[in-house]
Amino acid sequence: MISMVISLEEKYKKEVKPELFKQLKLRSIFAAPKISKIVINSGIGRLITSNPQAEKTVLPQIMEDLALITSQKPAIRKAKKSIASLKVRQGMPVGLMVTLRGKRMYNFLERLINIVLPRVRDFRGIEIEKIDVGGNLTIGLKEHTVFPELDLEKSKIVFGLEITIVPEAKTRNEAIMLYKLIGIPLKGLT
Repeated sequence: MISMVISLEEKYKKEVKPELFKQLKLRSIFAAPKISKIVINSGIGRLITSNPQAEKTVLPQIMEDLALITSQKPAIRKAKKSIASLKVRQGMPVGLMVTLRGKRMYNFLERLINIVLPRVRDFRGIEIEKIDVGGNLTIGLKEHTVFPELDLEKSKIVFGLEITIVPEAKTRNEAIMLYKLIGIPLKGLT
């Protein structure tokens, strides 16, 4: 017998959405909570200020790695004003950002849940406190090297990522229910 593996997007449409509809006693299936976008940020100011030639050497490597991880070219975020104590000048690149929606968002989330989080050292689940009042879940990774898409011999620079999952949910509890049904490993929930 052939076992079919369904994608996270199909799982949401066929299993999670109807379950949320029943549990929340909604009037319409379209009112069910869903994930609207995933935002991935990486602060690179420390790497740029430590090396004078970093904009030409380090920045392209980090952008390439982030593009491999997200399947989308990252946007460069520049400093809005100079801060002398941090050696940051106005207009200097200090971060990279990627916003994922649609199929890319579901593909990234599926890889995050099934491949990346189990590869993180000493991972025992995501703290429930990481979900804010609006239902946004923010996950911090110290090293981007846990993503299997990267060639570790080629990628010599190690940087951290902040992944924020933004749902369309009315309350924090609805968002927690959505995350639980999708399969995000939250600590303290059974």
